[in-house]
Order: sequence, then C-alpha cells, then structure tokens
Amino acid sequence: MTAAGPRAQDMTPVPSPCINVCRMNPATGWCDGCLRTIDEIANWSLLADAEKRAVWDAIDTRHAQLITRQR
Repeated sequence: MTAAGPRAQDMTPVPSPCINVCRMNPATGWCDGCLRTIDEIANWSLLADAEKRAVWDAIDTRHAQLITRQR
C-alpha cells in the first residue's frame, strides 16, 4: 500500500482459474483445464490474494512450458 492508497490490483478479487475441465494429468501433475496442482486446487479458497496471484503466475509459466513442448 502506498500513501496514495491501495493499488487497484490489491482491491480486485482474484478469480479462480477453474474452467470446469477437472482432470489431473499424471505426467505433469497439473489439471488439464486450469494447470494447477492438486494442492493449489484444494487450498485455493484458503489462499490470500497475493498467494492466488502467485498461483496465476505459476500457471502462466506452466502454459509457456506446454507451448514450448508442443513446438
């Protein structure tokens, strides 16, 4: 938080990455739909917003890894 007030990002609820394609991939350990691990899925509602944003960052990295593997 700054003297000017909280950032808009800090006030916006962090949406769930779930897209209702719930199937764990044994090769990656990630959900085929949202690319989260089973622990990230199970703990989502308990995570603070900063932790949820960190999961989103991890999802971005995983997505990039999948794209690279497909090339």
